[in-house]
Amino acid sequence: MTLIGKTRIPDASRAATPSPAQVQAKNLRHKLLGGSLTLLAGSGLVGITNLIYNVVTARLLGPTGFAHATAVYTLLMLASAITLSFQVVCAKYVANHETAADKNAIFTALHLRAWIAGVAIGLLLFLFNRALMRYLNLPDQVLISLLALGTAFYIPLGVRRGYIQGVHAFSSLAMNFMLEGVVRLGGAFVLIRLGLGVKGAVLASVIAVIASYFLARPTPAWKSLSPHGIPIPFGEGLQAIVFFSGQVIINNFDIVLVNHFFVSTQAGIYAAVSLVGRLVNMCAWSVVNTMFPVSAAARSSDREARPVLFMSLGMVFLILSALILGLWAIPSFLWRTLFGAHFELGNYGGLAALLILYAISTGIYSLSSVMITYEMSRKIANTSWAQLAFSGALVLGICVFHQTLRQVIFVQLVLMVILLVTVALPLLRREIAPPEDVRTYSQLSVVRSLNEHEVIAEFLRSEFHHPEFEEYRRVFGRLVRVPDLENSRENALRRALLFLRRGSMWRELPEDTQWFQVQLCRSDLARIRFFPRAQWRRVAEGSFYMTDMIESLRLKWQETPDDEFFRKLDRITNSVQVSLVNPSVLLIGVDDRSPLTILDGNHRMAAAMLSQPPAELESFQFICGFSPSMTRCCWYRTNVNTLSRYLTNLVRYIFYDPESDIGRFLESDS
Repeated sequence: MTLIGKTRIPDASRAATPSPAQVQAKNLRHKLLGGSLTLLAGSGLVGITNLIYNVVTARLLGPTGFAHATAVYTLLMLASAITLSFQVVCAKYVANHETAADKNAIFTALHLRAWIAGVAIGLLLFLFNRALMRYLNLPDQVLISLLALGTAFYIPLGVRRGYIQGVHAFSSLAMNFMLEGVVRLGGAFVLIRLGLGVKGAVLASVIAVIASYFLARPTPAWKSLSPHGIPIPFGEGLQAIVFFSGQVIINNFDIVLVNHFFVSTQAGIYAAVSLVGRLVNMCAWSVVNTMFPVSAAARSSDREARPVLFMSLGMVFLILSALILGLWAIPSFLWRTLFGAHFELGNYGGLAALLILYAISTGIYSLSSVMITYEMSRKIANTSWAQLAFSGALVLGICVFHQTLRQVIFVQLVLMVILLVTVALPLLRREIAPPEDVRTYSQLSVVRSLNEHEVIAEFLRSEFHHPEFEEYRRVFGRLVRVPDLENSRENALRRALLFLRRGSMWRELPEDTQWFQVQLCRSDLARIRFFPRAQWRRVAEGSFYMTDMIESLRLKWQETPDDEFFRKLDRITNSVQVSLVNPSVLLIGVDDRSPLTILDGNHRMAAAMLSQPPAELESFQFICGFSPSMTRCCWYRTNVNTLSRYLTNLVRYIFYDPESDIGRFLESDS
């Protein structure tokens, strides 16, 4: 019997050919990495441009004028809930359809709806400009009128960008974002210097939006609607509106409230602090904008799209860490130099401290956004409603707690931490637990029933080679090799020895577990799964069932034959071949028709099945433990409840020392 790792299949190129799932996952990661780096480079330039824009307008307008300009621009960002809703729906459906005709039909339908929405919202802003001017303490209602014009173009701009995003033209999307930033910067500098003041800064933003709309490419030509257009479910649009409504409130409404509750000079200081939040959000969304269409285009199972999520979270975390570290390293005097002496905070604390605190709050929220948008790309995500609820809580929290600028930021920080936990827990619960299996299998062939003492003896025999037992092998070797199951003292001693290494594992088994020796045939292998420990998760492709795992192991062995994990399997195979290891394999399940999880013997079974030819099942002794309560055991079903039970038992038995029991047995023998 030889291992496939030792004896190569003759056609090595065919043996090393990756599975379609691996090819799909690799292609998705390449698309995500390439698109994210492109958008990140563009976002970096846009971020620098926006920073220069804000520094220029802050120095030219002063804190009061800068606060007014930022408040108006923030209203435009609030309207982006509608813009981004159109963008994300367009990107998802364009990415999900293959033909150019279908993509064009989607664009045409959404483009027309976006123009209707943009004009309607623009008219509402124009009609209520006086009320908005009073609430935000603005000096001129013309500012709201300019905002109404910009909003009319800004919402259909989302459809154009969504099409670009959906066809994966990420460089064009980055160029369009850069165009908007450059036009806003150049226009603001010229118009403010011409004496237009705050109106010049707002007009520059409107011109930038209009220019970005007309220069968004590639975009198909607008065509008349086909009577057989592609339907877009109402739930998709509602989900997007709910998500982006919550997002824009979280990212922008604090500026509106600060402009209302604080005097203009302090509101201007807060506007400067909020710039770092927009920079963090922009960099995070360079990854999200790439992840969304890439994940939506993966029409196969979530298992194959899942690497996109974790790669996105990792990239966002690295970006945020770098930005926060950079902010911490920048000396405070540099910020005063950039924005001017008027932005000194005095008794409100240093500007640098507020910048870092705000960046951390926005960064934590960005991680939540990645997880929510991933779910949106795959299905209708209920977490969007949770985010909307937290956005309402944020508004209420700031209305109650706004004695200082620092207190306003702390309200956001606390709520964003709670939101991250709320969004992450269901996701982590799904990821660490294998999918629920409701299938039933044929009845197992039972050889005989076993008592607990016999099972413990077999379990201990397979564990006795580990270093934990080195000092006991000479004294208790015979007791382990040739157990006397009728001797109560020996049974108690074997239990204490086993608990040196596997006490936490054995205690999780239900008290009513009944043990049997069973006989397995080849068809029974389909019901056996590995427990998802760290080393097995590394080689699994989402499924821990033995048949799937063996195929995954074969491919990965070809790729990395010198990996220590595979070297271990190699050594175990040789030991199995010459009967140097215990042939007993322990399995657990609900009953004799349910899936079975290997409690002990993972490596032995994997090595035997990877051998060429595979080992005969008759060379193993299979011992199964059955209990209707086995779903409460974390080794059989891993979820938040079973892990909580496991941690509780760890705490309960933290002071239990099996060596003291073993010592008493040694004293009684002396």
